[in-house]
Amino acid sequence: MSIRKHPGRPWRSHIDAQIERARQEGAFEDLPGAGRPILDLHRPYDELWWVKQWVQREQVDVAPPSLAIRRDVEQTLEKLWRLTREEAVRAELTALNGRIAKANRTPSAGPPSTQGLVDVEGVVRRWRERQGG
Repeated sequence: MSIRKHPGRPWRSHIDAQIERARQEGAFEDLPGAGRPILDLHRPYDELWWVKQWVQREQVDVAPPSLAIRRDVEQTLEKLWRLTREEAVRAELTALNGRIAKANRTPSAGPPSTQGLVDVEGVVRRWRERQGG
């Protein structure tokens, strides 16, 4: 609760008195992060720090679609090697090709997508070889 400043009282002493009152009332006890080091204190000031933290915390994808689809291809292909059933591999590749086709035909800001469709039979053949059969 703020208290009105007396007209003859300087601002500094008014603010100091409010802080001291809050301290005595325990307003600064058990604050989140108390006792832990301040993150990124050693880094130079960045006026967009809050945007970068929000993007990281909310896991917002800020890459243009043409780059996002390439990352999607890499991640999907990496995930395929851990699958144990050929049907699951084919389903993943079919879904991936659908996402690639959509990215290629959808106009977007940034560079156009040039990602080609994945050769399902070729990837399945390599998957079988890695599975030992």
